Amino acid sequence: MASLSRTVFFSILLLLSLHQACAKKTHLHFYFHEILSGPNATVKTVVNPSNSTKSTFGDITVVDDMLREGPDDNSTLIGRVQGLVAAVGRDGSLESMHNFVFTKGKYNGSTLAIYGRVVLGVTIERPVIGGTGLFRLAFGYSLAKPVVSSATKLVYEFDVYIWQIIKF
Repeated sequence: MASLSRTVFFSILLLLSLHQACAKKTHLHFYFHEILSGPNATVKTVVNPSNSTKSTFGDITVVDDMLREGPDDNSTLIGRVQGLVAAVGRDGSLESMHNFVFTKGKYNGSTLAIYGRVVLGVTIERPVIGGTGLFRLAFGYSLAKPVVSSATKLVYEFDVYIWQIIKF
C-alpha cells in the first residue's frame, strides 16, 4: 500500500511539473475606458423589455469601449473592448461577454475572451475563456478595479493573468 501511495504522489508531482513546463504565463496591465452618455457614448442599450428606468432586469447593452495603456483619456489606445452586458438578475446583477481586441503593439491582431458576473463599484474577477492570435489556447483570469466612476464615464484598471499551453 505504501508503494502505491508513493507512486501516486510522485505521479502527481510529475504532472504538476509538466504543467509548469508546458504552460506560458503572461501578465497584462491596461485600462478600460467606457463613455456612458453623449454623442461619443461607447455603450448602447439595445433591449429594454420593461421600458423603465427603475428596473434594468432584462436589459441588454452592447459595448465598443476603449482599451488604453493608462487611465488618462490621452493615453495610447491599444485596442477595443467589444461585447454584451445583460442585466440577468432582479437584484441588478450583470453578466458580461467581452472580447478584448488588441490593435496596437506586441499583441496587435490578437483577442482575449472574458466572460462573467459584474458587480459595479468593486474589484471584478472574471475568467479568461479563450483567445486568438498570440493568445490562442489561453486561459486564466482578470481583475478589474474601478478608477473613475461617474454618471458619464467609467475607467477600470485591468490586470489579466493568462496561461497558454506551449506547443511542442
